Amino acid sequence: MLTEEKEEVVTKVPENESFVKRLYRSDFNINFVGKRKIWFAFSAVLILICFASFLFRGFNWGIEFKGGSVFQAPTTVTNQTVGDFSNAVANSGVSELGSQVSTLSGNGVRVQTRSLSTEEVVQVREAIANQAGCEADDVAYTLIGPSWGQQITNQALGALGVFIVLVFGLIWIYFRDWRTSLGAIVSLIHDVILTMGVFSLFGFTITPSTLIGVLTILGYSLYDTVIVYDKVAENTKGILKQDRTYSEQTNLAVNQVLTRSINTTIIVVLPVVALLIAGLVVLNGEGPLADLGLSLFVGLVAGAYSSLFIAAPITCMLRERDPEIAKHTKKVLRDREAASNKAARNEEKPDKKQVKFSEPAASGPAGYALSEDTLENVERSEGASGRPQPARRPRSERKKH
Repeated sequence: MLTEEKEEVVTKVPENESFVKRLYRSDFNINFVGKRKIWFAFSAVLILICFASFLFRGFNWGIEFKGGSVFQAPTTVTNQTVGDFSNAVANSGVSELGSQVSTLSGNGVRVQTRSLSTEEVVQVREAIANQAGCEADDVAYTLIGPSWGQQITNQALGALGVFIVLVFGLIWIYFRDWRTSLGAIVSLIHDVILTMGVFSLFGFTITPSTLIGVLTILGYSLYDTVIVYDKVAENTKGILKQDRTYSEQTNLAVNQVLTRSINTTIIVVLPVVALLIAGLVVLNGEGPLADLGLSLFVGLVAGAYSSLFIAAPITCMLRERDPEIAKHTKKVLRDREAASNKAARNEEKPDKKQVKFSEPAASGPAGYALSEDTLENVERSEGASGRPQPARRPRSERKKH
């Protein structure tokens, strides 16, 4: 009986092949699902560090959230402008100002301080006017209360809650699986915590632009996660009739979209880096560009990581607990083990080969010869030693000689 065996062609990639060539060929075989405990542990450590920073360091809230006084004065901006006005405000006679000085498009200066009393406002305004070379009345003054920042925070949290609920429902409807939705939501929360953790750890100022950036990255993170899930759904369609497990097909899907995810992240991050550099270098780290660029940069990197290492493995872990999927996985592994054992037995079992002689001897010193009938029945007449037993000549033939 002839059997057709399907051979899987495996392309061996040279060990010294560069990452760029692998990226171009989309040739990766990373065990995302099998090593999920490592990724989960790594993310858990990062999240614990972030929560510790939230608890012990807190956040450096901008004036829009904690309230304060803002002064603006016309002046010619030079490289020494920020330092000169910082010294002038510090020498105004008002203690613990916590001032922040920034420039305004090359023709003005902006000074932020804590909330000041009427007498303190007069002192700081005069100090700024003297440094700017203008009248005190030319220095604009604005008082910002903390209630406005609280309203922004409440609205941002509300928008985040609505966004999470809508995302959970839409993904559930599209993929028809609540476990997929749960994986996506965990990935989003992971990205938000890491982004805010970076701001807390390094003391970056949180402004309304920061919150805008955080809400923006959620859309990108969700986009990347849905791409991964879509490929997983394609590979696992009819999984109960396949000879691969759900985990194997999920891992294959993540590797298949890895190149696309990396390329998309690089393309998106490049303009964000330009935005960040413009805010830090051109505007000396002040203004909305630096805050927006920093939050976008951190969030995009975290989102690309979570889509590959968090979202898909979490969903796969939950799906493996489904009774049908678990039963299918056991069947596939059992069949493979049986096939492997059968192949091993076939290799160990010796093949029965018929003994062949090139030229049977007609006679020998002892008068023995191998007849044709003996040659045909050598296998059956093998002795205990495994050697063929030759047949003697009949007595009548021996007497003739």
